[in-house]
Amino acid sequence: MKTLLLIFSFITLVSFGQKEDLTITGNIESIFQYLNEDTLIGATQPDQKALINTYMNVYVNYKNFKAGMRVESYLPRIQGYPNRFDGTGIGMRYVGYQNSWVDVTLGSFYEQFGSGMIFRAYEDRSLGYDNLMDGAKLILRPNKGVTIKGVYGYQRLSFQEGKIIHSDGIVRGVDGEINFNSAIKALNNKKLDVTLGASFVSKYQKDDREDLILPENVGSYGARLDLRYKRFTLGGEYIIKEQDPSVDNSFIYNYGHAALINFGYSQKGLGIILSAKSVDNMSFRSDRNKDLQDLFINYLPAMNKTHTYNLASTLYPYATQPVGEIAFQAEVLYTIKRKTKLGGKYGTSINVNYSTAYRPNQHTDGIDVNDSSRVTYKSGLFDMSDSLYWQDFNASIYKKFSKKFNLKLSYFNIMLNNDVAKVTGDAHGLIKTNIGVVEAGYKINKKHSIRAELQGLFIAKDELGHINDKGNWATVVLEYSISPGWFFSILDQYNYGNANSTDRIHYIYGSIGYIKDATRITVGYGRQRAGLFCVGGVCRFVPASNGLTLSFTQSF
Repeated sequence: MKTLLLIFSFITLVSFGQKEDLTITGNIESIFQYLNEDTLIGATQPDQKALINTYMNVYVNYKNFKAGMRVESYLPRIQGYPNRFDGTGIGMRYVGYQNSWVDVTLGSFYEQFGSGMIFRAYEDRSLGYDNLMDGAKLILRPNKGVTIKGVYGYQRLSFQEGKIIHSDGIVRGVDGEINFNSAIKALNNKKLDVTLGASFVSKYQKDDREDLILPENVGSYGARLDLRYKRFTLGGEYIIKEQDPSVDNSFIYNYGHAALINFGYSQKGLGIILSAKSVDNMSFRSDRNKDLQDLFINYLPAMNKTHTYNLASTLYPYATQPVGEIAFQAEVLYTIKRKTKLGGKYGTSINVNYSTAYRPNQHTDGIDVNDSSRVTYKSGLFDMSDSLYWQDFNASIYKKFSKKFNLKLSYFNIMLNNDVAKVTGDAHGLIKTNIGVVEAGYKINKKHSIRAELQGLFIAKDELGHINDKGNWATVVLEYSISPGWFFSILDQYNYGNANSTDRIHYIYGSIGYIKDATRITVGYGRQRAGLFCVGGVCRFVPASNGLTLSFTQSF
């Protein structure tokens, strides 16, 4: 680390002599919380009372050289962040060199092969997730349209006492991709655009069990194909993972697979997206003994829409099941033309989305459960059972009635199997909900505008006629903006349908913010309910809280 810092400082100092070749960019983010005890919602006050997360990234480019670092501070971490974040120190650092055909990085780096189903090292700060690689990355572009990537290193597991803690396992990988239309002159102007890619990733971890013979080297490999023709796109990827006994699969020796298919069509006023995914035994970690969100080498794209409305996104979110799921999604976006009877003066936008996920079939015919091979079942591609994990049908219609007034109506029908993707301890089996949202915006004048949301969640009773989970909810949101910098908002999430009258609680949260150029400051105060916070099928639990939150962001 000291060597990297010395190189980073050297590049910075030397480059000041030729400022026209120097670029320095970065950003700062800080989140501060002062929390109160609230026995009504189960919120506790930490011993320190105040919590803070702070980050600062700095990136330096000088001619063909590059360097970067991130300083992180958790004193202590904000509520809901994993307990593996603690202290102040350097959480990411790298140096490198790049030109038109080679790009080499030493130190920390992020990278992705294809869709990420075989390898993805990335950070999502809102989730407290960071599985960066520490080691070496090499990217070669030997010919136009040809890219070769190689990665080698350890994954970041945690950040303790201001230091990066790495996984026990080493990750190695190579990926190649060729766009034939760019690489072959005869195909330069063809309407059909073809891109082919292939990947191989392996991990090494010492066998630490006496009762089992564990493979120390586990490989995963696959290929992908992307086609574009006029307004159509079609892409597919297939990955195979070798025997990888782990905590996730109860140390069985089955192979794993993952397949992803995407189809798209777009023209002015119309977009269609169809997707399908088949996954079995694809939990791929650099440490076989870890669980939850620790040390995933790969990423399985979520096959459901990311919702932004409060009730649809926070109460019953779905987390991707890496052990196995077969999922489908379809989405249509259509805009009714302007100056028509239905479209009106400004046109009308309609969005319809459907997604679902099922447990794969696991056939045991001909399988001897006492066999020492520990292969416990057989599974096929897109061979799904009738066991539903998740289903979501949602539709919205947006219409602008005048330069000042617009309206959006949305409906969501969401079913979640709480026995699999558990989000609450108060329900079993399928949780069935209907959600309606009315959103209206009004521009008072050039500087002042107001936006309002009225949301309702109605939960179906269980088979015995009892109220399922916590019953019905309602949310009201009001936002007022003063251009160019100020905004004010208040949110009230109310569990009015709870069977226990003492738990019919208002979760009121208000915030004030100011934006100037690349600076943003927000102050919020109020209650926030306990629950899962999810992004792209990856979730973390956030406990209930009551108090002050101050956030600051700055880019440079």
